[in-house]
Amino acid sequence: MSDLQSDQHDLADNAYTLELMLVDEISEAVENNDRARLMQLIENLHAADIADLLEQISSGERRRFLTLWGDEIDGEVLSELSEGIREEVIEFLPDDILAEAVRDLETDDVVDLIEDLEAGQKGILLDALEDADRVAVEQALTYPEETAGRLMQRELVMAPTHWTVGAAIDYLRVEKDLPDQFYDVVIVDPRLRPVGKVPLGRLMSSQREIALTKIMEDDFRTIPVLQSQEDVAYAFNQYHMVSAPVVDADDRLVGVITIDDAMAVLEETNDEDIKRLAGLGDETLADRVISTTRARFPWLAVNLVTSILASLVIAQFAGTIEAIVALAVLMPIVASMGGNAGTQSLTVAVRGIATKDLTGSNMWRVIRREGLVGLANGLIFAVIIGVVGYVWFGSMMLGLVLALAMIANLLVAGLAGVLIPIWLDKAGVDPALASGAFVTTVTDIVGFFAFLGLAAWMLL
Repeated sequence: MSDLQSDQHDLADNAYTLELMLVDEISEAVENNDRARLMQLIENLHAADIADLLEQISSGERRRFLTLWGDEIDGEVLSELSEGIREEVIEFLPDDILAEAVRDLETDDVVDLIEDLEAGQKGILLDALEDADRVAVEQALTYPEETAGRLMQRELVMAPTHWTVGAAIDYLRVEKDLPDQFYDVVIVDPRLRPVGKVPLGRLMSSQREIALTKIMEDDFRTIPVLQSQEDVAYAFNQYHMVSAPVVDADDRLVGVITIDDAMAVLEETNDEDIKRLAGLGDETLADRVISTTRARFPWLAVNLVTSILASLVIAQFAGTIEAIVALAVLMPIVASMGGNAGTQSLTVAVRGIATKDLTGSNMWRVIRREGLVGLANGLIFAVIIGVVGYVWFGSMMLGLVLALAMIANLLVAGLAGVLIPIWLDKAGVDPALASGAFVTTVTDIVGFFAFLGLAAWMLL
């Protein structure tokens, strides 16, 4: 690799990450209690970068950083923090500084910040808001958690059906309470029901005398206020939306959701699925040892139980293993291959359920495909492992037993990996959370039983 390619590769690997030198300089400024230097170093940093910095440093250093920052703390940084660190920061900050920090945030960010606070602290932050913002936040908090009502922001731009492009542009120029960011003008009828929307690009490129209803996108989607956040994120991703009006039970406009909030939910959902497949909860790199240990313990305990079940199967064939010691050497191969194959099918199935690609219409086709893939891989690896068993131990029958067990376990692994998540989903259980333990148990038990059972039948 050339020096230029090497430099480009390093740049790609380190893109959008904080430079180590900058982190060290900030840490030094905090250590020396040098507020002027700290403010100089973070002056041009994005709120998300400052949030990353606060997540990377220790708890004690984080508190010294916040103390130095003082009353200039940016509320945007709080909204960018991971949930665990955010709670710690909010607990540490004085009420007056916290209230000042959230004063200029959009209502959806304020809701996200205060929904889990205690009543006293929540009241202080609500009192810091302007009357209209406080009413909007309080109303958003009446909606169930993880719904569009909690995700939406109340700040939006709407226009009546009789307006022209010129009227809309004149309004945008003089109105002082516009959202910080918006992408569309929502067109509403006299009953505040959305009938279409006009993207800003189309608005600015049209003649002033043209009616908004002539250039609006009438093929648009509204989001019910009680729709789940996961379904909202799916709709944005599926239909390539940038923003969407939120409506109540009477189809009246109550807010708007923008793509940044929808993608945050999508990222959070993907993150949860990955962690749950590994038996983890809402764990972050900043969590303490005690909380991390407590979170991981239950699923490790479940794994212990499933391991004991597999061991009980092995115990039934103790005599067979004593008679043919080579079986003890070869058992892990069959179980490991089944476990890996099951995990592959499981990952595909869980992701398909999450993205709504795996549905009732294609379920049996996917099950059949995974079964055939398991069978095909089982046949291929049966030949390989059969030869290995024969060469290693000089026994044709042992190689045959190993090959047959491999076919059986990979076939069952492929089917279990897709059937178990589907079954759990239909039972109302999150397949990402519980599938792994079930699939591992099935592949271990089937693998050991097939291998040792065939050995007892064919070799003794």
